[in-house]
Amino acid sequence: MKSYSTRAMALIASAGLLAVAACSAGSGTSSGSSPGADQSLSIGLVAEPASLDFTTTDGAAIPQALLGNVYNGLVKQDDSGKIGPDLAKSWTVSPDRKTYTFELVDNAKFTNGAAFTAADAVFSINRVKTAWTTSLKAAMDVVAEAKAVSPTQLQVTLTKPSNGWLFRMTTRVGAMFSQTGVDKLATEPVGTGPYKLGTWKRGDSIVLQRNDAYWGSKPFFNQVTLKYFKDPTALNNALLTGTINVVGTVQAPEALSQFTNNDKYQVIEGTTNGEVVLSFNNSRPVFKDVAVRQAIRQAIDHKALLDTCFAGRGKLIGSMVPPTDPWYEDLTSVAPFDLAKAKAALASAGVAGTALRLRLPTLPYATSCGQVVKSQLEQAGLKVTIDQLEFPAAWLTSVFKNADYDMSIIGHVEPRDLGAVFNAKYYTRYDDPTLQALLASADAGDEAAQTEDMKKAARRLSEQAAADWLFLLPNLMVADKNVTGLPANAITESFDLSRLARS
Repeated sequence: MKSYSTRAMALIASAGLLAVAACSAGSGTSSGSSPGADQSLSIGLVAEPASLDFTTTDGAAIPQALLGNVYNGLVKQDDSGKIGPDLAKSWTVSPDRKTYTFELVDNAKFTNGAAFTAADAVFSINRVKTAWTTSLKAAMDVVAEAKAVSPTQLQVTLTKPSNGWLFRMTTRVGAMFSQTGVDKLATEPVGTGPYKLGTWKRGDSIVLQRNDAYWGSKPFFNQVTLKYFKDPTALNNALLTGTINVVGTVQAPEALSQFTNNDKYQVIEGTTNGEVVLSFNNSRPVFKDVAVRQAIRQAIDHKALLDTCFAGRGKLIGSMVPPTDPWYEDLTSVAPFDLAKAKAALASAGVAGTALRLRLPTLPYATSCGQVVKSQLEQAGLKVTIDQLEFPAAWLTSVFKNADYDMSIIGHVEPRDLGAVFNAKYYTRYDDPTLQALLASADAGDEAAQTEDMKKAARRLSEQAAADWLFLLPNLMVADKNVTGLPANAITESFDLSRLARS
């Protein structure tokens, strides 16, 4: 619930975060740089993980810190968003598109000393089904069998062709775990990545130490501190005073001028997967009427909202698909701002004057945008009460887990999360058989069919007003001038620390 939330939320939910991915022009270690024995880096973020175990705890803050850093997967997304090798050197797919055969690296070890083998991959895949408790586990339902053909060869058979399965293996669902290292995941993660957990000071910071036994290229920094701030001004001041070296997720875009006019710093602006969603609890009677949902969407002046609460940074999209996905279409014209029409529709539906509770996480973007949403909806004739919940714990429990809310605002950052967010079991409680049929068809079809069906699914979602999409979060980062390898775009759940260096 991915600034920013997951699919259980890629919610920038754990959010506040933009889960940053390595997708940048200019990413990578600077020429001639090499791992520094005593080089350290400090990155300022907003949403601290509630736990370090993303198999049982939702929120994007955990994979932001650990995925790709402490944990590897079999595959990962490259700089163009395509799927490439990680612990799997290569793979083949059977003609019927149901059997995947992976050739694994032979020199990877977990930080507990155990060698990584195909048996660990089988264990990790099966464990998603048997031990994971988050909604993300459904991604592995399509797996019929995973077996170790040899220590370095893995074979996975699906029950049916699935475009989504291999892609999901680039997310947290595809993380590889040690068979002897899952007893204390909430506090002692064990992975094969370039970093390992040093210390976690709750409420303050997570320190990651370079894994000197890492099987791949060694990262430049021997220590990276992820420092968490609840206040955007304090976050900015920490960079200005040298307490941190990078603002990982700018929370107050209106304050960027203090950095853009200072040659000590660099400002990076790109795009993300982070849709800031005005969520509706579709199980509530008032939201069962599509006319009411559509009216609420038309009551919101999205451009004015973006200008007011996020300094005009970001992009208006109109549905749950970012421009970096192949099936993106600009759907902002589906529900254009029309206050008079919205007022009339709400009155006609008999809900004018209805009191709605807008339960917001204590995240800067949600707080500021929530005030604008309240004002605009009240102009349309609704009564809106804002209720702030501490994030992540209180919000995840009350809104995400128990659906005790009418509306909320959260950034969803997990990639390609349309179907995960909008279904009857998720916190949106959105039950639409037509949408589910389109998603099933998209998953089973060829590339062209997938794109066409996903476009139809996104339009269906927008026309049915399952929620309102306030805007797409930008990837805004500020850093010391000499930090290299920062991503221009945030298209995965992970903030890839291994690519960072100092010139």
